[in-house]
Amino acid sequence: MKILLANKFYYRRGGDCIYTLNLELLLREYGHEVAIFSMDYPDNLETPWRKYFPSEVKFKPGLGMLEAFLRPLGTNEVKRKFCALLDEFKPDVVHLNNIHTQLSPIIAELAHERDIKVVWTLHDLKLLCPRYDCLRNGKIACEECFMDKRKVLEYKCMKNSIVASFLAYKEAVSWNRERLEKCTDIFICPSLFIANKMIQGGFNKTKMCTLCNFIDIEKTRKQEYNKLDYYCFIGRLSNEKGVVTLVKAARQLPYKLKIIGEGPLMEELKILCKGTNIELVGYKQWAEIKELLGRARFSVISSECNENNPLSVIEAQCLGTPVLGACIGGIPELIEEGKSGMLFKSKDIVDLKKKIEMMFTYTFDYESLAKKSQEKYSADAYYKQLMKIYTK
Repeated sequence: MKILLANKFYYRRGGDCIYTLNLELLLREYGHEVAIFSMDYPDNLETPWRKYFPSEVKFKPGLGMLEAFLRPLGTNEVKRKFCALLDEFKPDVVHLNNIHTQLSPIIAELAHERDIKVVWTLHDLKLLCPRYDCLRNGKIACEECFMDKRKVLEYKCMKNSIVASFLAYKEAVSWNRERLEKCTDIFICPSLFIANKMIQGGFNKTKMCTLCNFIDIEKTRKQEYNKLDYYCFIGRLSNEKGVVTLVKAARQLPYKLKIIGEGPLMEELKILCKGTNIELVGYKQWAEIKELLGRARFSVISSECNENNPLSVIEAQCLGTPVLGACIGGIPELIEEGKSGMLFKSKDIVDLKKKIEMMFTYTFDYESLAKKSQEKYSADAYYKQLMKIYTK
């Protein structure tokens, strides 16, 4: 088959990008032809398809501001370059990922008009919530935009800015549920949580297919599963990841915590962690992550927003590292209490502290966890299910 993968960035930036890159490799390994459509960006990987990438949009004063404002609705440059790519590659399937704002769902319509099958993997709640994460100004959980997109204006959900919120509103009403459903054959939901939210928001249940993400399990294979006396956090250091809540709980405990990652809260965390048993190790590449995460007694996913199907849970379990996860979004679907980890109430410092203590005293079968997880989240298992979707 000939499959065209679309994602707004084409490098290892976030979970959606990692998924796209892994999927490209997987499809090629099985003999399929794969083309890429993305926004032109300095950090992108090299690809012969780059000549079709629309220019980078920058939401800063200057000549490119108008393009940035209009891009979410579908600009002439995107239409022209995507159609040229369709003309050359002639895909059987167009597989969309995160495409809003920098690319636009116009590409789904262009493919649909040519009777090309359109499959869309949902990495967040952008099709329901203009902010994508159901957080009002990054703090208050809210689903009012599911049925009334004007709420994004009322609450100024985008950076507390009326201008940014107006742009998000225009994008949401332009790409409404009816229009998106019409040009998409199937939505792949990596979690039941996302599927249920889509249905709650009015989307057709028959167009939802739940298929958990996969990873390259080869990179997680180890010779031994001995653990050291610390636990860890890995992720972006931002409010929605709950890292401040974790640090406040960890400061009250005698156990060593290693925090892997970087983000806007780094300076605040440096102050909070000073003189404690908490180590901020910063951004790391996979080889170092494998060692740090693989040696940890367990990992904490302290999210305070509706995570979909976080790769950080899957990667930890495939390394034989149990996960203490916040009971929010799709996280509980990935954790079997007492087998692959435990759950705690999101934002609850007292419960989090209690569960950290329980995780240190509980006995897990690390090697068994790794083997079962590697089988469950393998690329081969994912491929078989994906082919059923592509050929249905």
